[in-house]
Amino acid sequence: MYVDFDTLPESARVWVYQANRPLTDGEVKSIDEALKSSLSQWEAHGQPLLASAQVIKNRFVVVGVDEGYTLPSGCSIDASVRTLQNIGRQIGSGNEPVDFFDRSAAIQLADGSVQTIVLPALKNAVSDGTITPDTLVVNTLVNTKAAFSKNWLIRAADSWLKRYFKKMTVLPG
Repeated sequence: MYVDFDTLPESARVWVYQANRPLTDGEVKSIDEALKSSLSQWEAHGQPLLASAQVIKNRFVVVGVDEGYTLPSGCSIDASVRTLQNIGRQIGSGNEPVDFFDRSAAIQLADGSVQTIVLPALKNAVSDGTITPDTLVVNTLVNTKAAFSKNWLIRAADSWLKRYFKKMTVLPG
């Protein structure tokens, strides 16, 4: 059963999917409609799942399910992945394809827009100062609605990117 995302409990399980490119407003509308239809019928072992989804910053799809209502099964989670793959193919036809499984680092720029940096370019982005320890990065590893609400954007130094920052030592003056 599809519900408004805001009505999901804080304990709801979430998955964050990152598109490989910015989505148009029309594509976001198509995604919202397709997910509402799909999640309205989403079930695990014949039991309906209480679920929702939202598109954030025309780039990220957040799917949530109330595990206190019905636990999703491996098969139902696989079905949601297939749904996103199908949506990506459908809205990408005629345009650049949409891959919701992009693993580039997504950073928020000062103007609030999102830029992605492919994995092979991360070291250079740190070296040239594009990414600093204080750069806000999108945390796609959150797994509950509460974690999503509180830790959607985190400092690069507090994310998986921390390995790219060398420890700085302060010399006594």
